[in-house]
Parts: sequence; C-alpha cells; structure tokens
Amino acid sequence: MAAFTIYPAIDMRGGKCVRLLQGDYNKETVYGDSPFDMAKLFAEQGAEWIHMVDLDGAKEGKRVNDRFVLEVAKKLNVKVQIGGGIRTEEDVSYYLENGVDRVILGSAAISNPLFVKEMLAKYGSRIAIGIDAKDGFVATEGWLNTSTVKATDLGKELAAAGAETFIFTDIATDGMLSGPNVQAVAEMARVTGKNVIASGGVSSLEDLKLLKKFAENGVIGAIVGKALYTKQFTVAEALKEVAGE
Repeated sequence: MAAFTIYPAIDMRGGKCVRLLQGDYNKETVYGDSPFDMAKLFAEQGAEWIHMVDLDGAKEGKRVNDRFVLEVAKKLNVKVQIGGGIRTEEDVSYYLENGVDRVILGSAAISNPLFVKEMLAKYGSRIAIGIDAKDGFVATEGWLNTSTVKATDLGKELAAAGAETFIFTDIATDGMLSGPNVQAVAEMARVTGKNVIASGGVSSLEDLKLLKKFAENGVIGAIVGKALYTKQFTVAEALKEVAGE
C-alpha cells in the first residue's frame, strides 16, 4: 500500500493563522494568533509534516513571516515545507539551512523558469513545485492572473528539469470545501510521472479516501486547511482514515 501523507496547512498573515477564500486577501478569516501553537496542536495529533504559507511574502515577493516557520522547524518534531515569498536562492538556502525540509516554488515557475530549474539542479528533492491551476491553466502571483500555460505542460517541463514533488491546487475548489478536483490531481501525477500532493477543496474524510485511491499512481498526500479549522475533522481522524486498510 503506497503511503499517503496529510499536510495540515498554516497560512500566515500578519503573524496570525488565517484562511483566505479562493486566495482573496479581502476574504480572510483569522483562526489563531500563533502559527507555532497551531503547528504544535497538529504535531500532537500525529502530523509528520506541516505545510506553511507566508501569504504576506507571496504578496510582497519577499520573506515576511519566516521567523514563525523557523520556530516550528526548530522546536517541533515535524517536517516543514514552506511556500510564499521565495524569489531568490538566498531565500531557498535560508530556509533549507535553518531546519526546513522542503521549499515550495510557485509563481517563479512561470515568471522565472531559469531560476526554478537552477534550484532543482542544486537542491533536488528539497524543492517542491507549486502549480495552481484555473480551468487547466496556470494561475500566478497569488492567483491574480491566469497564464496561457497549461498546468500539465508546466508539470512535464519541470519534471524533466528534476522536479520530484508537485503541489497541485485547483483554485476553483480552494477554501470552498467543495471537494478536490481528483481527476486533475491524478492527471498531473500521470503526465509528470512524479509525486503530487493535492491541495485545495478537501472537505471530508471521504475526499481523502478518494485521493488515496491514486496513491499508487503518485498522489502521495493532501494539504488540508479549512476543513481542520472549521472542525470538519481532526488531523488525528485524517491520519486514521489514510493509514491503509
């Protein structure tokens, strides 16, 4: 049975844990004052990984909430992956040298493909590629723009450049608790032949069960955010659901 990992998400804005609806900065809900406390809670429930996003960083194009990321990486017995505001090699090495396990490069894959390929060549599997898609096309810059690049084409190109892990978000479903676009996630795993983590839309244990069916095909996990904050289920329940029958 292929393993399937649950990645509880902590989105940070102004030092707090928030969720945005479909990436809209005007549609924010604050769920906690401390990213560290939230990560600790998830770790206590058994999470092996924490998925952290620096929303301020994504918007400003530089690291903003990085101190909270390092605090989690250094003080808790969990692995951390971080995305948002990572635009330079200095950003990448800063995180990787300070205890973070994986750095996610997103918008840069479109705006600066050469940089992304250099980072893949240098850091290999410690770089994850975040691909956000809307109607099959790549969306960039905090989802404000949709490009003319097909998500699967970008995936294939970066897989050829050494990407081992993709984080795939279907924007239409993100924060809507409407269920993930399972077919699109599975398709990304199929065309790239690499590992894909589903992001966006997970609203029930049933969704996780559905995604896990594709674990053998490369869908290795799911990022869960809003469903945890609105108490649809707990990290512990999610882990139990995907622990293998």
